[in-house]
Amino acid sequence: MSGPSIQCQQLGLRLGGVEILSAIDITIPAAEIHCVIGPNGGGKTSFVRSLLGQMPHSGKVEISWDSAPGSKQKNTIGYVPQFLDFDKSLPISVYDFMAMICNTSRPAFAGFGPGKRQLCESALERVGLKGKSKTQLGSLSGGERQRMLFAQALIPQPELLILDEPMTSLDNRGEEIFLSLIEELRSQGVTIIWIAHDLQQVRELASTISCINRTLVYAGPPQPFLDSDEAAKLFRFTRPAADTAPAQTTSTGATL
Repeated sequence: MSGPSIQCQQLGLRLGGVEILSAIDITIPAAEIHCVIGPNGGGKTSFVRSLLGQMPHSGKVEISWDSAPGSKQKNTIGYVPQFLDFDKSLPISVYDFMAMICNTSRPAFAGFGPGKRQLCESALERVGLKGKSKTQLGSLSGGERQRMLFAQALIPQPELLILDEPMTSLDNRGEEIFLSLIEELRSQGVTIIWIAHDLQQVRELASTISCINRTLVYAGPPQPFLDSDEAAKLFRFTRPAADTAPAQTTSTGATL
């Protein structure tokens, strides 16, 4: 498997006469973890949705799938949103939800087709929810629901995975599972675009980053930018003095 590279040229977005994004030029490498960072309201989610053609943007976006002749790749995109907004009183089980989201060729009430139920169980097990398929959605914790959303993004396994601040409601165990899966998928050639708010995780996992604040502030490897005065000002953290050890507070990380 090899995920796609993505290139955008002069990407812009206006909604209701308001400029949301302006003149963004960037190339996201294939089969790597690319983190999108920036302040709240800076347009991170709008940027990613524009890349996927979900927003009426200007400019050019090209997703280059590396599918060789005869390849069985299906150019599959997985998406994990920030949270699931639903009525907790609805009598819907985890299995019902997975069937609704993951089925494309049969009605949701029919459940998964032959062999697909095992895919569901396997995906739930990968995110630490083994044995939870019959549990009602309203009975899950916020972190468990977030892991379920990750599970649905794995059916089928994507070549491009989009993560929109997926760690907001996770406990420590959930974070461990997410980070382990992200590393595993990257090692398998999946291209991962991750809107992230924890700058320490960005330092440790991202191959490249883009900082978006209405326009492109920075694109490239994480370290030079995250150690800069510009980043400290943008994210409102205090840089350690040059002759002292790195600060161990807030994971360099205010909420973005």
